[in-house]
Amino acid sequence: MIRVLIADDQDLIRAGFCAIVETQPDMTVVGEVGDGQAAVDAARSSTPDVVLMDIRMPGIDGISATEKVTALDPQPRVLVLTTFDHDDYVFGALKAGASGFLLKNAPRDQLLMAIRTVAAGEALLAPAVTRRIIEAYVATHRPTAPAPALDQLSARERDVLTELAKGQSNAEIGKQLYLSEATVKTHVASLLSKLGLRDRAQAIVYAYESGFTRLGTAPPSDHL
Repeated sequence: MIRVLIADDQDLIRAGFCAIVETQPDMTVVGEVGDGQAAVDAARSSTPDVVLMDIRMPGIDGISATEKVTALDPQPRVLVLTTFDHDDYVFGALKAGASGFLLKNAPRDQLLMAIRTVAAGEALLAPAVTRRIIEAYVATHRPTAPAPALDQLSARERDVLTELAKGQSNAEIGKQLYLSEATVKTHVASLLSKLGLRDRAQAIVYAYESGFTRLGTAPPSDHL
């Protein structure tokens, strides 16, 4: 059973999300709150698997609340929901630890798929959105030297990280690198462990912040 906490400052939005979630046999709502601090408190007390987090809320905003929620133990997954399709919101949410980003006007089935995706430990970020936030990040940040932790990666893991940073799914990475989806999944799990990252969303941020990947280029790899 996927335990869901809903954080949004609009009563009707919360009610709508609750109604959708409660129709599912594998989901249950464990709480609903209207501000960022209440979201943090509720996440601590109700131990949800997934938090649906609005960006703009009174008190601390959704990005700050996400950072606090993802620091809890056990650690909930956060799916950010907003009406604002802004690159700075997306990147800020990912840096704060969110595992996914979805607009509030997304179809019902897409919302449910998103909840199940992040609950399963995957990130939810479309390649088109990934490229936009990468472009926005590169335009405002100077590239840094690659982090020492990257030296721990095998050549194949570096190849996988390169594709992962583009927002590719395991199936798409496998097709690009001529690997099975299961093998890609193993490589992703290994590189996340070596780099101390929680999920694919963090890996995307890490790849660009560390200078490993830059827009329009590929990092060097020993694989032939």
